[in-house]
Amino acid sequence: MKYDATEHWENIYQTKKSNEVSWHQEKPKTSLNLISETNLDKDAKFIDVGAGDSNLVDNLLALGFKNITVLDVSSNALNRAKKRLRNKANDVKWIVSDLREFETNEKYDVWHDRAVLHFLTEKEDISGYVEKVRQLLKPSGYLIVSTFSENGPKKCSGLDIKQYSEDSMIKLFNGFKHIKSFEEEHLTPWGASQIFIFNVFRKGGKR
Repeated sequence: MKYDATEHWENIYQTKKSNEVSWHQEKPKTSLNLISETNLDKDAKFIDVGAGDSNLVDNLLALGFKNITVLDVSSNALNRAKKRLRNKANDVKWIVSDLREFETNEKYDVWHDRAVLHFLTEKEDISGYVEKVRQLLKPSGYLIVSTFSENGPKKCSGLDIKQYSEDSMIKLFNGFKHIKSFEEEHLTPWGASQIFIFNVFRKGGKR
């Protein structure tokens, strides 16, 4: 990407309230449903990449999940989430990092991404993302990733994005077991329609 990701997203989260960004969801129902369908126990290791100040972490804590990592390039976004969670924030591992530069020895049962992948438009960054998923997911771990679909926007937050279809996602995550893909309409806080495609894969797993 030809822009400074840290500067861009820090500015977004410094100048806009939670309900002033297009991707805001009061309750991320679809993500929660897909996570529930994995039937993993509450000790499962979970990472939400590019989470911003998403309410997903609040809901996961309420459901009893104990090993949650939240990653975003914007410290402003994560600080906002921490402030909202108060003491519960101590039960979460917070990481400020550009996903492309993120390194860890941890392995995760679930990798969740709502609307990060489509901001990666350079081939090198996209292949790096896939390799990172392969590296950081446990052998039977789940990948839950949503992007703008081919029926969705071509830009977001002033940036060009890459649209995906079910076929292009299956091709991208070659070697993963494809469980399902489906399109879903997201309404922005001001009522604009955005079409996402949600995708669930399992690494080396059989169902």
